[in-house]
Amino acid sequence: MTHDLTPKYTVPGIEREAAGRLIGVLRLRLHALNDLHLTLKHVHWNVVGPHFIAVHEMIDPQVDQVRDMADDVAERIAALGGVAQGTPGALVAERKWDDYSIGRADAIAHLGALDVVYTGVVEGMRAAVEEAGKIDTATEDLLIGQLRDLEQFQWFVRAHLESAGGALATGSATSETEAAARGAEVA
Repeated sequence: MTHDLTPKYTVPGIEREAAGRLIGVLRLRLHALNDLHLTLKHVHWNVVGPHFIAVHEMIDPQVDQVRDMADDVAERIAALGGVAQGTPGALVAERKWDDYSIGRADAIAHLGALDVVYTGVVEGMRAAVEEAGKIDTATEDLLIGQLRDLEQFQWFVRAHLESAGGALATGSATSETEAAARGAEVA
């Protein structure tokens, strides 16, 4: 969905049109982060099996930190003169990915699927960092810090999927369901 996101005013040193482009980039990051924190909470509620408590307890701090990231992005949008559109309808209408597809499942299956989710979020954040860097170093800095945290969370997930030899149980899976099935084979 294409909107003219050019604000009526913005922060000093950034042209209004450039701020509008930046708001568009941040808007998709806001949707991705809101979606991620809800997905993580879904996993927290629906994980089962022998690794339940480890994954259950690992996920909650990620939920809280991702929620804080969304808040920081929303506040940056507002500071730039934009509207932080955080409604479920806007998220669903504007996102470029499907809903998380795994229900009640073994911890390793969920972690396999989450690895795919994190890959998409991290790739989107890297693209946003690159675009923000062309316009505004303050926004770029915000996103770089978030990128580091998201990569660490993916590392936590992958540590459960990695063999001593360094291979991921989910291999080159490209979908949540494929990654979950490969993870379930290992569990």
